[in-house]
Amino acid sequence: MKIEQIETYKVAVPLLNPFKTALRTVKVAESVLVKITCDNGITGWGEAPPTVIITGESLQSIESAVHLEIAPFLKNKSLLNYELIFQGLKTGMVGNSSAKAAVDMALYDCLAQYCKLPLYQFLGGYKKELETDFTVSVNGPEEMGDDAVSYINQGFNVLKVKVGKDDVETDVERIREIRKRVGNKIKIRLDANQAWTAKDAIRAIRKLEDRGLNIELVEQPVKADDLEGLKQVTDHVDTLIMADESVFTPKQAFQVLKTRSADLINIKIMKSGGIYQAQIINQLAETCGVECMVGSMIETHLGITAAAHFAASKKNITRFDFDAPLMLEKNIIDGGIQYRKRYITLPDEPGLGIKKVHVEGGIPHG
Repeated sequence: MKIEQIETYKVAVPLLNPFKTALRTVKVAESVLVKITCDNGITGWGEAPPTVIITGESLQSIESAVHLEIAPFLKNKSLLNYELIFQGLKTGMVGNSSAKAAVDMALYDCLAQYCKLPLYQFLGGYKKELETDFTVSVNGPEEMGDDAVSYINQGFNVLKVKVGKDDVETDVERIREIRKRVGNKIKIRLDANQAWTAKDAIRAIRKLEDRGLNIELVEQPVKADDLEGLKQVTDHVDTLIMADESVFTPKQAFQVLKTRSADLINIKIMKSGGIYQAQIINQLAETCGVECMVGSMIETHLGITAAAHFAASKKNITRFDFDAPLMLEKNIIDGGIQYRKRYITLPDEPGLGIKKVHVEGGIPHG
């Protein structure tokens, strides 16, 4: 099964409402889609959203990485020698994690189709159904309370609340308002997106603890490269602390795990450079007794389908943040994962289970 062709398509899908974090505001989900065709007719798909503020990649840089560096390495290689291919994809260029991830997804899609297995079974097959949280964008306390109630009324049971845009007292008021509005049974996770200092994070989290606001975890409270600060927060609060932007690579995961700088790790395919590397991060964490979440950027149904296949395949992945497709005005694929309110069901078809990708009007590159 030789790799015959690598094509890319640009897509843009408007969001139903702006997505606001401490780092950015997103109104349109842009992505580069990657299509890989093998000489036996099997085709696989992947996706890479440009997230300049996190991965440093733009639409243009993703396409350039795919066509100028990755495609020449892949063409005419047998995908059955996939260890060689994934090792080359990892080491062939520095960074460009989203571009690598899109190609990695498409390769795994092809491999699982060749084996006539859904990808989650090809990778391990631990479960078939997942429960996603839903994200509350950072706004004023009253608006965030309204949004939280709306999501609970839509059937969601776990809220991921964005904080860190203003001062600590405003963040505490945001959470107090949401907890008052949704009651005590709903799980609340916070994501500061690197916005706090270690001291501010400790002060904020202790205030939340003292007020009995029952926060399940706080994600990436400090800057990505501040492992000492991350550990300081972890060591001085009772609430679970999750590393996100601090962990792109297995080596970074090893450093977090070795120093016990966080209680949990959020794996994102776009950070790890694909499923191949994501599996290594999860295995390291599992060895150290640390559970993982799998999250995502603002991606379409296609990218989230690949991430969900990976997440469903592993026992140690216990939390899931796959709400992005529910924020979009339309779905660009037929097939893939299916949503039933907060529950996600993996497809039975081989590979990603994608029947058609709608790129009408797009001009393929490659």
